[in-house]
Amino acid sequence: MTTSTAARTAAAEPAKGNLTRGARRGLALGGGILAALAFQPYNIWPLVVLGVMALTLLVRGVTWRRAFGAGYLFGVAFLALTVGWTYVIAVPVALVLIVAWALWFAGLGALSGLVSRLPAWPLWTAALWVLAEYLYSRVPWGGFGWTRLAFTQADSPLAGLFPYVATTGVSFVVALLGTGLAWAVVVARTEAGRRRFLAMGTVALAYALAVGGGVVLRGQTHVSATTDTITVGMVQGNVDGVGLEAFGRARTVTNNHLSQTVTLMAQARAGLVPIPDFILWPENSTDIDPVLDTETNAVVQTSAKVAGVPILVGAVTQGPGDYERQTTAMWWDPVTGPGAIYHKRNLVPFGEWIPFRAQLLPLIPMLKLVGAQGVPGTGPGVLTVDVPQHGSTRVGVLICFELAYDQTVREMIGGGAQIVTVQSNNATYAGTGQISQQWAITRIRAMETQREILVATTNALSGYIEADGTVVYETRQRTPASTSVRMPVREGLTPAMSYGAGIELALVVVAVVGIILAAWRNRPRRVRASAVRQNGAKASS
Repeated sequence: MTTSTAARTAAAEPAKGNLTRGARRGLALGGGILAALAFQPYNIWPLVVLGVMALTLLVRGVTWRRAFGAGYLFGVAFLALTVGWTYVIAVPVALVLIVAWALWFAGLGALSGLVSRLPAWPLWTAALWVLAEYLYSRVPWGGFGWTRLAFTQADSPLAGLFPYVATTGVSFVVALLGTGLAWAVVVARTEAGRRRFLAMGTVALAYALAVGGGVVLRGQTHVSATTDTITVGMVQGNVDGVGLEAFGRARTVTNNHLSQTVTLMAQARAGLVPIPDFILWPENSTDIDPVLDTETNAVVQTSAKVAGVPILVGAVTQGPGDYERQTTAMWWDPVTGPGAIYHKRNLVPFGEWIPFRAQLLPLIPMLKLVGAQGVPGTGPGVLTVDVPQHGSTRVGVLICFELAYDQTVREMIGGGAQIVTVQSNNATYAGTGQISQQWAITRIRAMETQREILVATTNALSGYIEADGTVVYETRQRTPASTSVRMPVREGLTPAMSYGAGIELALVVVAVVGIILAAWRNRPRRVRASAVRQNGAKASS
């Protein structure tokens, strides 16, 4: 090896002494903050690339312990800003969530440092971000995939990619832009002349292709033209109380939705809004089982009769076992009463159900506030119902937290949903960043599926979103509201819905292969280091 080559190789590996321990910690925290500011309610979406770049540079060429620590600090700062709103449940809950979930980012940091020694390391590192999102969206207890990189891109030029490469693919593109930028920084520090110029040109071309591709593709469509139009009413009845007391006294939330349904129908019959073919109520618009409880049943039945059309009710239903409950979307006909139902599949751990309930309740009495144990449903969120004047229609339903789960969305669309509705009760989080984060995810799902989405919440943020993510109507928080909109009936699947699972699996496989290759590549180094230590021990003896 020549002297110049050796010097360049040495410079390519970051010197461990360049940064003090305090500086490294500060940069890790800063990277997490940059990435977090890309999410709602801040919505400075370009910063996510800088956050990814910062973590990538910090873990490159350092020991796994340093990389693990950098990733952990990144995760703590990142999660404190993005999901710190969980403090409204209890401050200890927020602290536990942040310090525990940051371990995923610690693992991401350690593995990113490992693959940084491979050729084409920006590609392997970007795939690791997908692997991390894949895992923490599933483990433990169904996961918590609320802070995926793609969820920052609702308003960016990359939004045009959603119908093609799905949420997973957009996360990969965002991560690759960040790791590619990190590579450009490394090359700028270690190379000169033509090599530096080529690196800068490669990164610029990648950015141009990603941004330009997103802009060009946004106008394309993969679903059918409108075959019919169904007018759907939306009711946001408001709730009494705030935080954990958001429902106030039992049955008041249902009475509020009856009142607002009366208002909606008065406006419709006066010609102020279109007369609905059916009405959407939010999740938990009945806080007591409307089938078993006589008083609640009467309120819902009265609402349906006043409207003269079916209501898609968000109900808390008892069962299937003792002291168990389900969050249910229930079709309620003004003549025949309750009909088709869908039970929410993705439940919030420690919010709707308690893992290790028998063991934890005696240790943490506060968990009793969760109430009866939630039981998830099993089938896709598609109700085949008879809509007056339109006949049999497949109505898609997503309930609140389910918006974050790709498989749940894909199975709903794959099940033939012709129109898509979202029922949500995030009244507990009114006034926090959770509301705008969920709204951004909903917009992304509209783009990804190329379906218009009507959202009804109890008092948070309801409205109507077009298939390209444009917001047509949006309510104010903590106020009663209602309207009706004409929703196109659509058929067909976007590439994201058809191949999204395959894209995700392929990127996960790439990440796993990268880990295996990096571990194998580093194996001889460990063997040699062990031999050196053994020889040194013999010499000293």
